[in-house]
Amino acid sequence: MTEDKQGSQPQTAQESQTTATTRRPVCILGLGLIGGSFMQALAAAGRDVFGYNRSEATVDAASNSGYDASSDLVATLQRAAADDAIIVLATPVTTIEPLLSAIAETAPRCLLTDVISVKQAVAEKVSRIHPHARYVGGHPMAGTSRSGWDACDPTLFTDAMWMVTTSDDTDADDWTAVAELALEVSAVVVPAAPDAHDRAVAAISHVPHLLAADTAAVGAGESNLALRLAAGSFRDGTRVAATEPTLQRAMIEANDIAVLNALSEAIDRLVQARDELRDSGSVAALIDDGHRARMAYEEMAARGREPIVGVSVGAPGWASDMRKQAHAGRVWLG
Repeated sequence: MTEDKQGSQPQTAQESQTTATTRRPVCILGLGLIGGSFMQALAAAGRDVFGYNRSEATVDAASNSGYDASSDLVATLQRAAADDAIIVLATPVTTIEPLLSAIAETAPRCLLTDVISVKQAVAEKVSRIHPHARYVGGHPMAGTSRSGWDACDPTLFTDAMWMVTTSDDTDADDWTAVAELALEVSAVVVPAAPDAHDRAVAAISHVPHLLAADTAAVGAGESNLALRLAAGSFRDGTRVAATEPTLQRAMIEANDIAVLNALSEAIDRLVQARDELRDSGSVAALIDDGHRARMAYEEMAARGREPIVGVSVGAPGWASDMRKQAHAGRVWLG
């Protein structure tokens, strides 16, 4: 790994963790692209990891690849309870309620996290179905337009931002255990409150999915001439539209309030650009704003990882201090 500008060397899995024999096992429920890639990455890092998927075909594919997978949910959760495993929800938010009920009944004391792209909706379901859960949410900003076990990649999370829920009442030890999982697969931890996370991903992920779908539909609407001429702008701008539609809908619709607000701003800007083009022949305002925002993003990326400093996890005010620094673009490196 490269060193960031302030000279802080990101920890490797070996440096940030003790030996595999002293680390808690991880139980992943759902072995699609994210859950399966997480299983592969944790196994590569030496973590004891096992998982569940309702699809026998997925379980067979994972087992044939040498991973510990089962289609028996109860038996998997009984094992998690016996091993004090960290349980990871890795299915769409629309499917987690039966899983939460099973966890509450069979493995209620296990630390629970998730890799789902919305946080408030998951937290609400956890609070309602498993109110005594030790829950710390998570969301890796990683993925491809492909899905399923065959799309899994153990390097998917390398250098990816991994949001970890950081609320004032978050247990410090549980937070650390979840953050260490992210570090272990070479991701970078971004602390955030659930509502702030959902507003952010609405703007930088969920609305872009809608705009990609719109761009693809407009581009394909007239004739195949447009698709034949399509090049980089169309390809890059519509990549995420190739994602399985049910997966797109699940994440967008579960974040409806934040998406409505961000989508309204996007529509307002497009309407203004349309009106200015009609009235004065110019789209300068939107183009200039977009260019400045993109340059700011590239400037932040070029600066590298700027670590959160001066915060000790568990000290008074630690969660608030972390969130403030994260809003300034800083990340937790362990």
